[in-house]
Amino acid sequence: MTAGSDDEPRLDVRLTKLARVTAELVLATDPEAVTRIIVEHISEAVGATIASLSLKDEAGCIRLLGLRGGRDGDVETFGTYPSSMRTPSSDVIRSGRRLLVAGRAKILESFPDTPGIDRGERSLLVLPLNTSTSTLGAIGLSFPGKHEFERAELDFLDILADSCVQALLRIRAEEEVVERQAKLSFLAEASAELSSSLDYEATLARVARLAVPTFADWCAIDLVKDNRLRRLAVAHVDPAKVEYAHELAERYPTDPSSPSGPWQVMRTGRSELIAEITDEMLVAGARDEEHLRIARELALHSAVTVPLVARGRTLGVITWVRAESQRRYTQRDVDFAEDLARRAAVSIDNSELHSETLAVATRLQQAVLPAFLPVVDGWDVAACYSPSGRTEVGGDFYDVVKLSDGRVAVFVGDVMGRGVEAAASMAQMRASVRAYIAADPMPDVVLGKLDAMMAEYGDEHFVTLVYLLADARRNELLVANAGHPAPVLLRADSSIEHLPPADGAPLAVVHGPRRRHRLRFEPGDTVVLFTDGLIERRTEDIDVGRARLSAALGALAAGDLDPALRSTVTAVRDDTQDDDVAAVALRRHG
Repeated sequence: MTAGSDDEPRLDVRLTKLARVTAELVLATDPEAVTRIIVEHISEAVGATIASLSLKDEAGCIRLLGLRGGRDGDVETFGTYPSSMRTPSSDVIRSGRRLLVAGRAKILESFPDTPGIDRGERSLLVLPLNTSTSTLGAIGLSFPGKHEFERAELDFLDILADSCVQALLRIRAEEEVVERQAKLSFLAEASAELSSSLDYEATLARVARLAVPTFADWCAIDLVKDNRLRRLAVAHVDPAKVEYAHELAERYPTDPSSPSGPWQVMRTGRSELIAEITDEMLVAGARDEEHLRIARELALHSAVTVPLVARGRTLGVITWVRAESQRRYTQRDVDFAEDLARRAAVSIDNSELHSETLAVATRLQQAVLPAFLPVVDGWDVAACYSPSGRTEVGGDFYDVVKLSDGRVAVFVGDVMGRGVEAAASMAQMRASVRAYIAADPMPDVVLGKLDAMMAEYGDEHFVTLVYLLADARRNELLVANAGHPAPVLLRADSSIEHLPPADGAPLAVVHGPRRRHRLRFEPGDTVVLFTDGLIERRTEDIDVGRARLSAALGALAAGDLDPALRSTVTAVRDDTQDDDVAAVALRRHG
């Protein structure tokens, strides 16, 4: 249906206008701009009273991006529809060929639902948006009467359609680059968050907030707890809507028997993509009229739900929802969400494993540290253990042993390392020390036997230990030290003496006999044994820490020894230090 060039001035004007439209397409920066240029400027250039731009989405459906001059309700009717539906645009998208239909009767026969049919005699021109391998969509133009097209005009419209294709491909490529960079940046930031803490609940809540609004208008994370899905986090740019979502989840919890949604993803371990959330879906999923009203108010548009799977176990789900932005998720978004979910699941699994390991180590440590100290006539005994606050148990241990002849043995040690292995080594060391004390409590003998034991069994942990034997009848302390901080002696007259420093390496490092030192220990004197966490600080010399301890020891001279020791430890230790502190004080009655 073409005509000759009997009206060249009119054709020249149209071609000039179309050339301007082509130039505008080159400058378009987003799909909305392309849509506006197509439905507004092309229709004006060629005299069409109705113009549309439709694209095929990843699901194979036809989406009406823009419409000018249609009937009320056309956008809702043709917003998204299956490609099998008979419309001029769907036919052209399937065939990839230009379509010209003149006359209302012919249009009505082929396409009864075409917008504008009720406006009298019409002509249709639909242009395919062809790439080298597929058809992206179609431009639809409707004219009053039996419109005739010049050959040159049709050729130029084909060129313009190609310009539209190039603009869309260029914009898609640019968007994909920006999207890829944003996703990589997000994954890097999310991975840093996930690896920064073993508190996975707080970490996942931060990750949910990171996703909004770049990748989702809503983000929800649900974890399995006691065979139920527990809502861990919800994120939205509007805090009021977050609270609203929590209330909605309380009133209308997800149905475990639902064939779609979080529970279905939990059961199958497979992701779910809802490219478009239709009103029919909302009606089908609503529990009552109020539920439906709320769901409609939220204007949910598209959703992706992916499982959190680690070591074959589904731990929960992450759901992303598009609402206000009205963007649709695609398979690329599913792939991206699954990547994030894998990282999050590993973080959760590691945290749970760590919690289990920590629980075992904590039980071991609790078994190692004495539940109570012995009551010894003529002596006050106190102990204080202050953990660092880190998520792993340390290697500090201590004990006080009352001997049958009235003497008192005290030891404080430190196993280098943390966790279950350190706790197991602590248990072995404490049991061994007590066994060797029962055989022969002399300090040099006990340390010598520990050296031999560790050398024989090949314990790879470095262990320091200070051991003393207090004898009230002889007014003396016998001390042996294997690489440990030297105890401090507070005399009855409030003077301070530092016991001899460690004259030997940690246990099993060197072979040969251990030395013991003898010191006077009078009524009213107090000796304090401790681990290095009490006096060490990264930014200062160890002697500064010793001086700080000496200045605080006056509190131990009189009164209740236990609270005095605790307050001394609190005053001296550095709370920012990643080290446990163990301290034992032994005071002889005056």
